[in-house]
Amino acid sequence: MIQAKFSVEESQTHFLSDHAKYGFKDKSSLLRAAIDHYRRELELEQLKLSAIAYSKVYSEDNDLQSLTEAALNGWPK
Repeated sequence: MIQAKFSVEESQTHFLSDHAKYGFKDKSSLLRAAIDHYRRELELEQLKLSAIAYSKVYSEDNDLQSLTEAALNGWPK
């Protein structure tokens, strides 16, 4: 595993010191889990923004709506 040096606020140090209280074996495992959680949250936010953009395009494009409806014909509802 790669090691890195970080600077944290005092309150964050206290939080990391309580790692066992949150079920983590050490400060590093807590920090890794927090980073992974934040990365997933960012990816989800990007996915939501993408869905909003596609929805806007779809709502403004009558040809795309017609194409979609034509493709759905014959599919069970």
